[in-house]
Amino acid sequence: MTDPPAEPVDAAGWGALGDRLRLEGDARGADRAYVRQLRADLTDPDLIAAADALSADDAATAHRLLSALLARRPSDTAALRMFADLAARSGRHHDAEILLARCLNSAPQLAAARCAYALALHQQGKSAETIAQTDILLRDDPHHPLYRQLRAAALMRIGEDAAAAEAYGAVLAAEPGLALTWMGYAHALKTIGRREDAVAAYRESLRLRPELGEAWWSLANLKTVALGPADIARMEDTLSGPALDEDDRFHLLFALGKAYEDTGAYARAFQCYANANALRHQSLDYEAEETRLHVDRCKALFSPSFFAGFAGGGSPRPDPIFIVGLPRSGSTLIEQILASHSLVEGTRELSDLEAMASRLGGHAARPSEGVYPDILAALSGAELHALGEEYLDRARVHRKTAAPFFIDKTPNNFAHLGLIQLILPNARIIDARRHPVGCCFSAFKQHFAVGQAFTYSQEDLARYYRDYVALMAHFDAVLPGRVHRVIYEQMVAEPEAQVRRLLAHCGLPFEDACLRFYENPRPVRTASSEQVRMPIFADATDHWRHFEPWLQPLMLGLGDVLEAYPDAPDV
Repeated sequence: MTDPPAEPVDAAGWGALGDRLRLEGDARGADRAYVRQLRADLTDPDLIAAADALSADDAATAHRLLSALLARRPSDTAALRMFADLAARSGRHHDAEILLARCLNSAPQLAAARCAYALALHQQGKSAETIAQTDILLRDDPHHPLYRQLRAAALMRIGEDAAAAEAYGAVLAAEPGLALTWMGYAHALKTIGRREDAVAAYRESLRLRPELGEAWWSLANLKTVALGPADIARMEDTLSGPALDEDDRFHLLFALGKAYEDTGAYARAFQCYANANALRHQSLDYEAEETRLHVDRCKALFSPSFFAGFAGGGSPRPDPIFIVGLPRSGSTLIEQILASHSLVEGTRELSDLEAMASRLGGHAARPSEGVYPDILAALSGAELHALGEEYLDRARVHRKTAAPFFIDKTPNNFAHLGLIQLILPNARIIDARRHPVGCCFSAFKQHFAVGQAFTYSQEDLARYYRDYVALMAHFDAVLPGRVHRVIYEQMVAEPEAQVRRLLAHCGLPFEDACLRFYENPRPVRTASSEQVRMPIFADATDHWRHFEPWLQPLMLGLGDVLEAYPDAPDV
């Protein structure tokens, strides 16, 4: 990152510096600049003291002063903005949203407050609302790079990928030195299938910032692009050079592991993967026991008689096709096959079901501390119907065609099959399953932008896979035939037979286009985006065996689940 210019002398200068730092990815520096922007126009001693506390990262003092100020002057826009800043810094983006909405209600002309409001919405995944706010900002300042970039990022989240690529391109036409914008542009280009342009954009982001680990990993994660000796040397030099941000370091290690793997240097590759996972694992608050407890609660609650008691409830609409399982299980392949059918639309991995489950559980810090899934037993038929309709309404923003069916390919939704059955009893459910070691090791090699905290340890992966198999076996027993299982290796070995069975389960007539899924130009947003643009190939099914000497913790942890595959072990 380039050194910041000399300190501004006025509010406008501090605001411009904050915007620039935000564009360059320095959120902490941007926050401080925005506070200095606000302080430059303050005359009230109490507000000045609060701003100084924020600038010094003294959250306790800032909270005390701002609470007292807002108790006396609940509509004070400066106090509301600073209190929102304090909330956002601690990850309480919903609180920041509420405070900034109050601020804008009193002073709708405050562009800085509206931009902060849009950022708070974006942090919560409220993409349509984010776009609406950036549209207001761009009416007054149509070429503002931060507003345009925020709008582009929100467009990506709702599947408007071509529009997002165009928006990123417009920012770069005016501001070509923004490494993070080049990376965002590359993400959009990759999603819409412009692979060569995406590679060039990733390369440009790395020319500007050679230490940008996420760009290295994104380039490696294209899977169809080999990183050569010059790339390996640059990554090694960067890793051994001056102190790196932890995020850049583990991204670089994942990318370097992929580069070494492509050359056949499997021992070196595994060491990079192991180091990357260890670094990522230590930064996450993940407890494997939480998943087992959730599975136990589901098995205790969901019985044939339980579901019989709710027969006729929920929304009757059959629109969704849920693809569940584990990441790297072949779910994107199944999605691409189904999305090549004339009656089915592919969307993306939707977070809506997880968000609804979290709300039902009371937004507990840990799932075991919440009331979900047990609370489902207390819901009425009308409430279940409303939840089903809510899910469909939330998914609507991602639907771009008139196809009657759409896909929600969120692997972790296997944990919410009981909820799906209650609120959308006519939805189809597909379980994507792959050889335990192949699936788990493929996840171990992968860095996931969000979620999937169980993938950064061989032991955690083994436990999670076992819990997943146990829960799916339970639903097979209590809801026979409800879930259609696709075994990845069988799909690779006999694609037409497996595709016909898959379509029959979904109530869809066979279409030859489903066998030519690789010709489908639809945007694909997962790590397999480039692989599903090619015909099915069997080469990868046993690729994990190159690493078998280092996978004993995983294989021992899988135990009888590995021995019984593709069936579940007897319980």
